This record gives sequence, structure tokens and C-alpha cells, in this order.
Amino acid sequence: MPTFKIVVSDPETRKAYQLEVDQSKALFLIRKKIGDEVDLSPIGLIGYTVKITGGTDKDGFPMHPDFEGTVKKKVLLSEPPCYHPERKGQRRKKTIRGNTISPDIVQINCKVVKKGEKPLEELVPGKEKKE
Repeated sequence: MPTFKIVVSDPETRKAYQLEVDQSKALFLIRKKIGDEVDLSPIGLIGYTVKITGGTDKDGFPMHPDFEGTVKKKVLLSEPPCYHPERKGQRRKKTIRGNTISPDIVQINCKVVKKGEKPLEELVPGKEKKE
């Protein structure tokens, strides 16, 4: 079964934590859109509410908040997100995903809106530093 990589950013500490969650445990995220607030208690982050800010599909194409659905489209972009022009007026045709999470999405980016009792360092298994 494929997995989601959920990247949870904490605006207060300015740190990001990455969780790998099996899609069968994270079915509650399917059909959610960019900007939705979601409770992450079902995946072990008890008391944490996050706001979905974006994501990436299995081919590496980013999600765009202005395009509805789960489809992949080629669109002409002139500003962020998904394109950062070097000069004023510069445009480029880019492939992007819609703003809805589907099983094709691999990475979901979100930021903490409401904190739980325990800090994220305790709840998220991190990489140990070797000395």
C-alpha cells in the first residue's frame, strides 16, 4: 500500500516534522482541499489541528490552490505558487495538480493551527543524531 509523507510545520518553533503514514490509516485526508483544517488525532498527533497548505503528486507535480479537483493540467503561470518568475511579466506553461488530495498525492504539506498537550518532538519519531 502506498504511503503519504505528511510534512507538519510549526510556525512558533519554525521547524518541520515529516511523518510517513500508510494511506489506509490516512483515508480521512482523501478529498480534503488546500486550506481545509484537519484533526490529525487518527494518525497519532493527538490534539493537533493543521491547515493543508499544499502537496506533491507521485510524478513531482505541485498542487495549486486555484484549480479545483484532482486533475493534472498544463497552465500558463506568471506568479507564485508553482512558478517564480525571474523578471516582471515573464510567464511559463507548467504542469500542476488540482487543489484536492487524491490517492495519487504522495506528499502533503501542512502547518499547525492548534497545538496538542505534548510537543511535536515527542510525538514524531525523528532521526537520531550520531556523535
